[in-house]
Amino acid sequence: MVYVMVFQVDGGCRRNGYSDAIGAAACSLKHRSGSYTTWTRNLPTGTYNTLPTSQRAEITAIILALELALKKYDELDGNPYLDVTIKSDSRYAVGCMTDWIYKWTENGWRNARGDEVANRDLIEMASRLDDRLKEEGEVTYVWIPRSENEVADEACGRALDQQEQDQMSCDSDSDYY
Repeated sequence: MVYVMVFQVDGGCRRNGYSDAIGAAACSLKHRSGSYTTWTRNLPTGTYNTLPTSQRAEITAIILALELALKKYDELDGNPYLDVTIKSDSRYAVGCMTDWIYKWTENGWRNARGDEVANRDLIEMASRLDDRLKEEGEVTYVWIPRSENEVADEACGRALDQQEQDQMSCDSDSDYY
């Protein structure tokens, strides 16, 4: 038996490149009925090296889809063969998972300029999850135009809106202390 999962993922960042940047990742799973279940994850804020960026958000969205696919597999009976497709409007994220990761591992995680690969921590995490999932079947990454990624894009936008609202609430609370 083959168990098919088709995910659409998106990541976003507001104030990209600034110390107060926020980021979110979204993942939508399309059901046979045509409806979707959607999950989101906020990117942690932290040191300069791990501030949210658009690229980190896009890779985090892929990680979220891989984690959800593995969780679903663990819940299934009979160990079916998996056919997982992850669709993203990020050429960067798809390229990381389908092409560049193999070159980077061969080059000691150095890019073509000889610099350390950006977002290595997340790319390695995605790679480990991808390897685990491929033990149970096939994982395919597909680039899609943004216009075909509306469900995940809207969920990501809502998560970013909520983070901004939460920040404004915290900022206004500080007026009273």
